[in-house]
Amino acid sequence: MAHVLLKRVAKTYNNQPVVKGLDLVVPNGSFTVLVGPSGCGKSTTLRMIAGLEGVTSGEIWIGDQQVNDLPPGKRDLAMVFQNYALYPTMSVFDNIAFGLQNRGFSRKACKSLVEEIAEVVGLRPYLDRKPSQLSGGQRQRVALARAMVKKPQVFLMDEPLSNLDAKLRNQMRVELTSLHKQLGSTFLYVTHDQVEAMTMGDQIVVMNEGEIMQAASPMELYNDPDNLFVAQFIGSPAMNILPEDERGHRLLGFRPEKAAITHTASQAAMQESRYVFRGTVTSREILGSDVLYYVETPIGRIVVKRDPETLTEAGAEVVVTVQKEHMYLFDKTTGKRIRHAERRNANSALAGGLM
Repeated sequence: MAHVLLKRVAKTYNNQPVVKGLDLVVPNGSFTVLVGPSGCGKSTTLRMIAGLEGVTSGEIWIGDQQVNDLPPGKRDLAMVFQNYALYPTMSVFDNIAFGLQNRGFSRKACKSLVEEIAEVVGLRPYLDRKPSQLSGGQRQRVALARAMVKKPQVFLMDEPLSNLDAKLRNQMRVELTSLHKQLGSTFLYVTHDQVEAMTMGDQIVVMNEGEIMQAASPMELYNDPDNLFVAQFIGSPAMNILPEDERGHRLLGFRPEKAAITHTASQAAMQESRYVFRGTVTSREILGSDVLYYVETPIGRIVVKRDPETLTEAGAEVVVTVQKEHMYLFDKTTGKRIRHAERRNANSALAGGLM
């Protein structure tokens, strides 16, 4: 096991910056997830760590060794790709053992190591089969086993579940997190799926346009976002964002599940709530355990997430209330969180009211 350290790492293609001076610590033994929209630089970052892409500037450290000039095979890493990259004419056993054989391991040593890893990932009954005879989930396990058999310091995974159907993807998420706990190794995982990131990672690094927006635990990102991008990228449905006032220099944010929806606004509710909005339910989505209401107000659309015990019909006139402590404030120009103003407003009875 080893930590991974990036110091001002940058990557430029044709004078266009793709990764912009990243500083990042991937702790030893952590499950760290790089997440962000397509083209944000997360896969490029992973490939630079793996040695598959050169670094334009900055330093990459694995453990106590700077690896900028080391070839991929000398970095003591294992990478799992999106397309599995299995040899179709080889058996599962030979696919897993291929790297060991190239490194001069004896047939006996290969057999022992492959069978040990195959037992861990549930592939013992399939060692004689070809990849074409396996399901998508089984092929993914072969790719994982091939990486695991090397017993590397760090596992790198580039969207390894994206080719699987939804049910199998959910199953493999559970298996990967269990595997991480069992191995205790350092995992660095790339995905564009924020649900995947939130359910798997103990550290999540949110990226956008080649920069790190925030690196934190899942619940810290959700409850304490540093900026507008993180606030809206993390969470489903996304955070509601509305103008604070007519000047529009600042934006208000609140999570859909933190809002209450009623047909009237009681005096107590108006006194207790920092913000109260009048609007009309334009549509709703019944999801079983939850209901999403889409409410059109004079200053924008609000999404409210509630339990289905009391349903409100589309077309109903409603009042949406949000407690003071659940409101976030952002600078409209920079997108940065305005924390001091939140604290001041939370202790003030001013600026609230019925909209």
